[in-house]
Amino acid sequence: MSHGQSRGNSARRKRKVKARHCKAGRRRARAKPVFSAGGLHYEIGARTSAMSYGGIGAVRRLVSKLGLAREMDRRLELLRRHLPYHESDHVLNIAYNLLCGGTRLEDLGGLRHDAAYMDALGAELIPSPTAAGDFTRRFSESDVIELMECINAVRPKLWRGRGRDLLGPVAYVDVDGTLAPTLGKKKAGMDMSYKGVWGYHPLVVSLANTGEVLYLVNRPGNAVSHRGAAAWIDKALALVSPHVPGVCVRGDTDFSLTVNFDRWSEQADFIFGYDAQPALVARAEALEADAWTRLEREPRHVSPTGATRSKREDVKGRIVRERGYANKRLNFEDVAEYDYRPAKCRKTYRMVVVRKNISRMKGELTLVEEIRYFFYITTRRDPGAAEVVRLANARSDQENVIEQLKNGVNALRVPVYDLVSNRAYMVMAALAWNLKSFLAMMMHLKADRRRYVAMEFRRFVREMILVPCQVIRRARQTTLRIIGWQPTTDRLFSVWRTIERTGFG
Repeated sequence: MSHGQSRGNSARRKRKVKARHCKAGRRRARAKPVFSAGGLHYEIGARTSAMSYGGIGAVRRLVSKLGLAREMDRRLELLRRHLPYHESDHVLNIAYNLLCGGTRLEDLGGLRHDAAYMDALGAELIPSPTAAGDFTRRFSESDVIELMECINAVRPKLWRGRGRDLLGPVAYVDVDGTLAPTLGKKKAGMDMSYKGVWGYHPLVVSLANTGEVLYLVNRPGNAVSHRGAAAWIDKALALVSPHVPGVCVRGDTDFSLTVNFDRWSEQADFIFGYDAQPALVARAEALEADAWTRLEREPRHVSPTGATRSKREDVKGRIVRERGYANKRLNFEDVAEYDYRPAKCRKTYRMVVVRKNISRMKGELTLVEEIRYFFYITTRRDPGAAEVVRLANARSDQENVIEQLKNGVNALRVPVYDLVSNRAYMVMAALAWNLKSFLAMMMHLKADRRRYVAMEFRRFVREMILVPCQVIRRARQTTLRIIGWQPTTDRLFSVWRTIERTGFG
């Protein structure tokens, strides 16, 4: 079937769906419900081979053209004999399982009995859940690092192409730690966190512009957030810096590692939260009144049409007031700045301080006015103090990435038995999230690239991967014929055409 025929079929199906929608407001009253109960039966076709993961073909083609599988097979040596699987087969098998809606290793058992799925990947057979779990136990610490470097080796091919506009003039590298709890009792390397939760404490280094996870480090549950972070920040800077005009590292107060500030400032900018130490609070209180300006926050949502809906009642606030619960209310915020040199630094940096005026209330009665100070240290001199605060607060978007790794991709599920093997699984599962970003960078429209980069993983799977298709396997190529038209079908087809036309050097 030619490209023109495919586009014509898509337009025809789109017109049919639109015609149904156009009748929605002109129908007469019906005596029976729209959903009928009769006239339905099941059949199993004899020759047709079909599956519900039509979008996996575009992912497979992108992985092939990027050379990711070749990179892993060249640099990883975990299997003595390839009977029949190579290292890339195991890694991609786990990532593809999650992209196709799987949530755990056991879901591979269903995919390896789906002949159409295996035909779409050009595979006679895929590894079983047992083989996949055994593969994670073959990793050493250095092997996991090498796997991350294999993935990082192909990123610049996208950053130099369609991902370039997403990076912009400044690439923001965010770093944070999170807890990966487990109910298991025999997982080696686990420990109790400061919250009393048993499990691990992974460190996540991500690129805010594209949502990619650059490095993922598994640590015992009792590790402090900044443990080993400086070395991974250095690696992230070395990876990103050659491809963008500027890089800025962001983190909360745990990552204000002042001993590294002078060295980092020579490579990139940074914005870190800073502990409200008594000396800093005293200095902020000593500032002149004209040093402070009112901090105006941007609205959370701006209607593109200018029209707004009427606000509903604040039910929670009403109950708090009626029952006299203790509550805090932010009245206003002020911002100021001054130069500051930490004790372990030779250079002087810009310290931006936010003063929050908070009312402690009980019901509708104000008990006391409280002043709190929040500090941000940065190398950036160009934006105003309010813009520095906005950029620092924008780091909270990494919490969304971590949440998706936890509950969207299930990369932090820790399904195997020790620290290193669980880290290997985390990296392979996080590859599914990275492949989402890779595919988003191949979108034709810039608006689509930004929207799909920010999209939740489950919605991405539903829109771009779970597309019913017929699998037609021939001698030299496999064709995925999309069966039913959906609103995202044209976008998937466009992405595939873009991948085919793009040459990655």
